[in-house]
Amino acid sequence: MTASMQISLDVNGRTYALEIEPQETLLHVLRGRLGLTGTKANCEEGECGACTVLMDGQPVNSCLLLAARAQGSRIQTIEGLTQDGRHTRLQQAFTREGAIQCGYCTPGFLVAAAALLDANPAPTDEDIVFALSGNICRCTGYTKILKAIRQAAAEGVQP
Repeated sequence: MTASMQISLDVNGRTYALEIEPQETLLHVLRGRLGLTGTKANCEEGECGACTVLMDGQPVNSCLLLAARAQGSRIQTIEGLTQDGRHTRLQQAFTREGAIQCGYCTPGFLVAAAALLDANPAPTDEDIVFALSGNICRCTGYTKILKAIRQAAAEGVQP
């Protein structure tokens, strides 16, 4: 039997003291223990990007990251992208452009796009495609997603 461990996580600007099992992934802690269900559980193999969160500003697959490894880092989920309870202009661009079909992959795309625009406010199409290469959508065909990110960049969006 594995002994549980105490960790402290900074998620969306709030600190959580948690007792976890050493093998628990960040994905399961976010969803199951913190109730942040915007981060999606899908392949759990790091292939689809639905579980993407930001760790110290960089996109990571939370399904592959042990929660204990996130201690000392700033974690931002899709819930943390909102500003004062309102959608960001990036999120509004996704809605406006119809870049959301079933919506399952959308949180991962938004988080990855926010990281891109934070690091590179004027990305080329090649930059956008590269930044989203870890995310899979089975509904939209990516055209509307790319258009929404281009539009958000043109508006000078700070995610």
